[in-house]
Amino acid sequence: MRNLWPFLVLAVVALALVLDWRLGLVLALWLGAWLFNAGLAEGRAPWRRYAVPAIFGIAVLALWEMAVALYAISPVILPAPSAIWARMTASVPTLWADFVQTFVKGALSGYVIGCGAAVLTAIAIDRSPFLQRGLLPVGNFVAALPIVGIAPIMVMWFGFDWQSKAAVVVVMVFFPVLVNTVAGLAATDRMQRDLMATYSASYWQSLWKLRLPAAMPFIFNGLKIATTLALIGAIVAEFFGSPIVGMGFRITAEIGRLGLDMIWAEIAVAALAGSAFYGVVAMIEKWVTFWHPSQRN
Repeated sequence: MRNLWPFLVLAVVALALVLDWRLGLVLALWLGAWLFNAGLAEGRAPWRRYAVPAIFGIAVLALWEMAVALYAISPVILPAPSAIWARMTASVPTLWADFVQTFVKGALSGYVIGCGAAVLTAIAIDRSPFLQRGLLPVGNFVAALPIVGIAPIMVMWFGFDWQSKAAVVVVMVFFPVLVNTVAGLAATDRMQRDLMATYSASYWQSLWKLRLPAAMPFIFNGLKIATTLALIGAIVAEFFGSPIVGMGFRITAEIGRLGLDMIWAEIAVAALAGSAFYGVVAMIEKWVTFWHPSQRN
């Protein structure tokens, strides 16, 4: 089957060229990059782990740029990556101010408060069967609340500045971290707990030396999920009221002026910030849970 791939590629490109030469060029670039990346992914060299996603991203941007240029797509519909990059470089002060307002003040502060409260609440639930039966269903109910419903309420309660955005983020990240922490605290088996009991370990000693370390993979799963929820929550909350700065404010303001290049610039900054945030949490997880089988080479 692998020997047939070149012929299939040529057949598809030839058909596209007959139908539309522009489509043929786009397909030729896409298929060439795909085959090259597929062959590169089969190796086991460490550098290939970084080369494959980098080449994939470059290929997507090149296809995007080529499609916009060949089909003369209006910048109002879809700006080219080069236009978005030019807008980003020309609007660095504005993008930086929006980043600080949305990510640092709103998303990051709400993330820290919400995740910290979730871990402490999980320990309290683990300590009390009453809370385990009564608080978890309430947390599930809160997690099911739509963000477009709670965001205006938080703005009315906490004002138009970053505090209301942090409150929305707290609500969004609390339940995923809570559920994962509760599951992690229950992950130790009976033999391990009996061994701690034979050492006359108290509840807090057993929690600190056995159950909390064993729960770290579960906790970090929740923390990684919360990284994306935090930024999304902060941006959406800004749609319902914010000072004249912030990613959500900038997006809503530019929609009215058809500034699609600025909107895409804000989206790119948000994507980069969210990816970097996730990567930092993943690096901390690797350092903390080095003993776990998932972190071994």
